[in-house]
Amino acid sequence: MYNNILTEIDLGIGIITLNRPERHNAFDDVLIGELSAAIEQMATDPGVRVLVISSTGKSFCAGADLNWMKRAASYSTAENLHDSRVLAEMLRRLAQCPKPTVARVQGAAYGGGVGLVACCDVAIGTFDVQFSLTEVKLGLVPAVISPHVIAAIGERYARRYMLTAERFSAAEAYRIGLLHELVTDVEALDEAVGEIVDALLNNGPFALAACKELISAVAWKPLSSEVVEDTALRITRMRASPEGREGMSAFLEKRKPNWIAQG
Repeated sequence: MYNNILTEIDLGIGIITLNRPERHNAFDDVLIGELSAAIEQMATDPGVRVLVISSTGKSFCAGADLNWMKRAASYSTAENLHDSRVLAEMLRRLAQCPKPTVARVQGAAYGGGVGLVACCDVAIGTFDVQFSLTEVKLGLVPAVISPHVIAAIGERYARRYMLTAERFSAAEAYRIGLLHELVTDVEALDEAVGEIVDALLNNGPFALAACKELISAVAWKPLSSEVVEDTALRITRMRASPEGREGMSAFLEKRKPNWIAQG
C-alpha cells in the first residue's frame, strides 16, 4: 500500500515505520503524504489503541530530502504553499491523534524530524541520538514544526536551538523535554517502548482521548472561571460515561476493567 513507510497493527498497537534508510528517512512530498494517510487511518481504526512512530536505518529522520528541496527551488509560491500545508497537516494529525503516540527514536533527527518527535505524546531515544533544527543554515525557518517544538521544549530553548542550528545530544534533548527517557541501545529502546505501550494499554481508551483533549484545552491558560468550569464538565461527562462507570466498578470490585485483556 505504501512505498516509503511500513505499517503494522498487532494487539492494539499500531506501528508506522519510516522506511527510506538509504535517504536517512528524509521527508519528501511522497513520504509526507503516506505518513499523513497512515496516521489518519490509525487514528480512526478502532483496533488501534496506541500508535508508535519508528524508523529503519541509521537515522530517525534527517529532515527534508535534498532532491525534494531541489525540486521545491523551482516551485511557484502556490506550489510551495501547498507543500507546506500538506506537511503542516501531517504534523497536526499526529499531534492531535486521539490515540496516545510514542516516538521510538533510534537515530539522528534533524529539522522536520525534530518536529515529528515533538508531536508525539511520549518520546524515547538512545543515548547516541543527535538533534538539530537546521533550517536557518539554509536561509529558511522551522515554521510548520515550530508550534510542536516550542510546546515540547519551551520558548527559551527554542530561541537557542532554532537560532543557532547547532547539534545537541540526546542527553540535552532529555534535559530540555524533547525526550522523556534515554536508553543505552536499540534492544533497550524496544524494551522501554514496550513498557510505555503496556502502561498505556492498561488505561481506558476513551479516557486517554479525553485526557489528550483536556491537556490541549488547559495548557498555557490562566486558571479562569471558564477553565475551572470546563474541567468540572469534563470529569462529570467521564464519570457518567460507560467507560467511566466500568472503570470505577472494576476498581471497587477489585477486578480488571473490560478494556484490559483478561487472563
